[in-house]
Amino acid sequence: MLLNTPICDFNWQAPAFSLTDTDGAPHSLSSLMGPNGLLLAFICNHCPYVQAIIDRLVDDCRRLQAEGIGVAAIMPNDYQHYVDDSPEKMKIFAAAHRFSFPYLIDETQDVAKAYGAVCTPDFFGFNKDGGLQYRGRLDAYPTTSHITADDDSRQAELLEAMCGVARTGAGPARQTPSMGCSIKWR
Repeated sequence: MLLNTPICDFNWQAPAFSLTDTDGAPHSLSSLMGPNGLLLAFICNHCPYVQAIIDRLVDDCRRLQAEGIGVAAIMPNDYQHYVDDSPEKMKIFAAAHRFSFPYLIDETQDVAKAYGAVCTPDFFGFNKDGGLQYRGRLDAYPTTSHITADDDSRQAELLEAMCGVARTGAGPARQTPSMGCSIKWR
Protein backbone atom coordinates (compact mmCIF):
# COMPACT_ATOMS: atom_id res chain seq x y z
CA MET A 1 0.00 0.00 0.00
CA LEU A 2 1.42 3.37 -1.07
CA LEU A 3 1.46 6.04 1.66
CA ASN A 4 2.72 9.61 1.97
CA THR A 5 4.39 10.98 5.09
CA PRO A 6 2.75 13.77 7.13
CA ILE A 7 4.06 17.32 6.92
CA CYS A 8 6.97 18.34 9.13
CA ASP A 9 6.06 19.20 12.72
CA PHE A 10 8.90 21.71 13.19
CA ASN A 11 10.88 21.43 16.43
CA TRP A 12 9.06 18.27 17.56
CA GLN A 13 11.60 16.62 19.84
CA ALA A 14 13.16 13.29 18.85
CA PRO A 15 12.18 10.56 21.34
CA ALA A 16 15.08 8.73 22.98
CA PHE A 17 15.64 5.12 21.96
CA SER A 18 18.15 2.30 22.07
CA LEU A 19 18.32 -0.21 19.20
CA THR A 20 20.90 -2.72 18.03
CA ASP A 21 22.49 -2.92 14.61
CA THR A 22 22.89 -6.05 12.49
CA ASP A 23 25.99 -7.02 14.51
CA GLY A 24 24.19 -6.63 17.84
CA ALA A 25 25.93 -3.38 18.80
CA PRO A 26 23.70 -0.91 20.69
CA HIS A 27 22.98 2.59 19.39
CA SER A 28 20.98 5.37 21.02
CA LEU A 29 19.61 8.71 19.94
CA SER A 30 22.40 10.49 21.81
CA SER A 31 25.18 8.26 20.42
CA LEU A 32 23.96 8.78 16.85
CA MET A 33 23.49 12.56 17.05
CA GLY A 34 26.15 14.42 15.09
CA PRO A 35 27.48 17.85 16.04
CA ASN A 36 25.11 19.41 13.47
CA GLY A 37 22.10 17.09 13.66
CA LEU A 38 20.77 13.64 12.85
CA LEU A 39 19.01 11.94 9.97
CA LEU A 40 16.94 8.84 10.74
CA ALA A 41 15.72 6.88 7.72
CA PHE A 42 13.04 4.26 8.28
CA ILE A 43 13.71 1.79 5.48
CA CYS A 44 13.55 -1.92 4.71
CA ASN A 45 15.14 -4.29 2.23
CA HIS A 46 12.13 -5.45 0.23
CA CYS A 47 10.31 -2.16 -0.49
CA PRO A 48 10.56 -1.22 -4.20
CA TYR A 49 10.62 2.49 -3.25
CA VAL A 50 13.65 1.93 -1.00
CA GLN A 51 15.33 -0.28 -3.61
CA ALA A 52 14.90 2.48 -6.21
CA ILE A 53 16.57 5.17 -4.07
CA ILE A 54 19.02 3.27 -1.88
CA ASP A 55 22.22 4.08 -3.74
CA ARG A 56 21.32 7.80 -3.95
CA LEU A 57 20.42 7.75 -0.26
CA VAL A 58 23.73 6.16 0.71
CA ASP A 59 25.68 8.71 -1.37
CA ASP A 60 23.72 11.60 0.15
CA CYS A 61 24.26 10.21 3.66
CA ARG A 62 28.03 10.16 3.14
CA ARG A 63 27.85 13.84 2.21
CA LEU A 64 25.71 14.60 5.25
CA GLN A 65 28.13 12.79 7.55
CA ALA A 66 30.90 15.03 6.17
CA GLU A 67 28.71 18.01 7.22
CA GLY A 68 28.48 16.76 10.82
CA ILE A 69 25.07 15.11 10.49
CA GLY A 70 24.76 11.73 12.21
CA VAL A 71 22.90 9.09 10.18
CA ALA A 72 21.15 5.81 10.94
CA ALA A 73 18.68 3.62 9.09
CA ILE A 74 15.96 1.83 11.07
CA MET A 75 14.15 -1.28 9.81
CA PRO A 76 10.66 -1.25 11.42
CA ASN A 77 8.91 -4.11 9.60
CA ASP A 78 7.64 -7.37 11.08
CA TYR A 79 10.38 -9.54 9.59
CA GLN A 80 8.77 -12.74 10.89
CA HIS A 81 6.16 -12.29 8.15
CA TYR A 82 8.43 -10.40 5.70
CA VAL A 83 11.55 -12.57 5.75
CA ASP A 84 13.35 -10.42 3.16
CA ASP A 85 13.68 -7.87 5.99
CA SER A 86 15.28 -10.29 8.47
CA PRO A 87 18.40 -9.17 10.35
CA GLU A 88 20.54 -11.56 8.29
CA LYS A 89 19.23 -10.05 5.04
CA MET A 90 19.58 -6.53 6.47
CA LYS A 91 23.28 -7.22 6.96
CA ILE A 92 23.63 -8.41 3.35
CA PHE A 93 21.64 -5.40 2.07
CA ALA A 94 23.77 -2.93 4.04
CA ALA A 95 27.02 -4.50 2.77
CA ALA A 96 25.81 -4.65 -0.84
CA HIS A 97 24.96 -0.93 -0.77
CA ARG A 98 28.04 0.10 1.26
CA PHE A 99 26.22 1.69 4.20
CA SER A 100 28.47 4.14 6.07
CA PHE A 101 25.96 4.26 8.92
CA PRO A 102 24.32 1.71 11.23
CA TYR A 103 21.27 -0.26 10.07
CA LEU A 104 19.16 -0.74 13.20
CA ILE A 105 16.47 -3.30 13.99
CA ASP A 106 13.24 -2.01 15.55
CA GLU A 107 12.32 -5.42 16.91
CA THR A 108 9.30 -4.26 18.92
CA GLN A 109 8.28 -1.53 16.45
CA ASP A 110 8.13 0.84 19.43
CA VAL A 111 10.56 3.32 17.87
CA ALA A 112 8.61 3.53 14.60
CA LYS A 113 5.44 4.12 16.62
CA ALA A 114 7.08 6.75 18.84
CA TYR A 115 8.29 8.63 15.76
CA GLY A 116 5.02 8.22 13.89
CA ALA A 117 6.76 6.56 10.95
CA VAL A 118 4.24 5.46 8.33
CA CYS A 119 6.14 4.14 5.34
CA THR A 120 9.46 3.06 3.90
CA PRO A 121 11.27 5.28 3.21
CA ASP A 122 10.33 7.80 5.90
CA PHE A 123 12.95 10.44 6.75
CA PHE A 124 13.30 12.39 9.99
CA GLY A 125 15.91 15.17 9.95
CA PHE A 126 16.78 16.78 13.29
CA ASN A 127 18.93 19.76 14.19
CA LYS A 128 21.68 19.50 16.81
CA ASP A 129 19.11 20.26 19.54
CA GLY A 130 16.96 17.28 18.53
CA GLY A 131 14.21 19.39 16.95
CA LEU A 132 12.58 18.01 13.80
CA GLN A 133 13.42 20.11 10.74
CA TYR A 134 12.82 17.77 7.78
CA ARG A 135 10.13 15.20 7.00
CA GLY A 136 10.25 15.16 3.22
CA ARG A 137 11.41 13.00 0.36
CA LEU A 138 14.91 12.15 -0.83
CA ASP A 139 14.38 13.74 -4.24
CA ALA A 140 11.84 13.94 -7.04
CA TYR A 141 12.83 10.55 -8.49
CA PRO A 142 11.50 7.93 -6.05
CA THR A 143 10.97 5.21 -8.64
CA THR A 144 13.61 6.10 -11.22
CA SER A 145 16.57 3.94 -10.32
CA HIS A 146 18.79 5.12 -13.18
CA ILE A 147 19.16 8.61 -11.66
CA THR A 148 22.40 8.86 -9.69
CA ALA A 149 23.30 11.12 -6.77
CA ASP A 150 25.56 13.14 -9.09
CA ASP A 151 23.02 13.57 -11.92
CA ASP A 152 22.84 17.28 -12.83
CA SER A 153 19.05 17.10 -13.29
CA ARG A 154 18.49 15.81 -9.76
CA GLN A 155 17.25 18.12 -7.03
CA ALA A 156 18.59 16.48 -3.88
CA GLU A 157 15.88 17.74 -1.52
CA LEU A 158 16.89 15.83 1.60
CA LEU A 159 20.60 16.56 1.10
CA GLU A 160 20.01 20.27 0.54
CA ALA A 161 17.59 20.52 3.47
CA MET A 162 19.90 18.75 5.89
CA CYS A 163 22.95 20.75 4.76
CA GLY A 164 20.86 23.83 5.58
CA VAL A 165 20.02 22.33 8.97
CA ALA A 166 23.74 21.74 9.58
CA ARG A 167 24.50 25.41 8.79
CA THR A 168 21.50 27.19 10.35
CA GLY A 169 19.65 24.69 12.55
CA ALA A 170 16.47 25.17 10.50
CA GLY A 171 14.86 23.17 7.71
CA PRO A 172 13.08 24.54 4.65
CA ALA A 173 9.50 25.80 5.01
CA ARG A 174 8.40 23.90 1.88
CA GLN A 175 8.84 20.14 1.93
CA THR A 176 7.40 17.46 -0.34
CA PRO A 177 6.26 14.34 1.55
CA SER A 178 8.10 11.08 1.05
CA MET A 179 6.09 8.19 -0.33
CA GLY A 180 6.57 4.49 -0.03
CA CYS A 181 5.25 1.15 1.14
CA SER A 182 3.34 0.98 4.40
CA ILE A 183 5.22 -0.27 7.43
CA LYS A 184 4.42 -3.94 7.98
CA TRP A 185 3.00 -3.86 11.51
CA ARG A 186 2.55 -6.91 13.67
